[in-house]
Amino acid sequence: MERFRMEIESLSKNEEFARTVAAVFMSRLDPTLEEIEDVRTAVSEAVTNAEIHGYRNETGVIEIEMEMEERDLTVRIRDRGVGIENVARAMEPMYTTDTSGERSGMGFSFMEAFMDEVLVESEPGRGTLVTMKKRIGRWRP
Repeated sequence: MERFRMEIESLSKNEEFARTVAAVFMSRLDPTLEEIEDVRTAVSEAVTNAEIHGYRNETGVIEIEMEMEERDLTVRIRDRGVGIENVARAMEPMYTTDTSGERSGMGFSFMEAFMDEVLVESEPGRGTLVTMKKRIGRWRP
């Protein structure tokens, strides 16, 4: 098993950095371009959720951990922000706590669409952990 871990500040400029690091880390699995974009998009959504909702645009730390075992990629994104009171409700398409009207409420839906498995664990006042898994290379003959 190979593992990578980093911490970034919850700043919007770091979202692209997190996406790029994820792509580079998973490159050892020889993914397709589509698989790379799927993971990049899911990481982007999870990091953006931590920044916007977890820390409510305040500065905090986002922890990113990735591991590979054979063809399986696991990505964990954790914040120590406000947490989610009702995870099931938060994961419904179009649900958002953003009152500015700028957010679509599709972050978790995108994560679920691009990854094989998404698990969200959260506790109000203690933060949120999003665990996403994807098997790389399954479409190859």
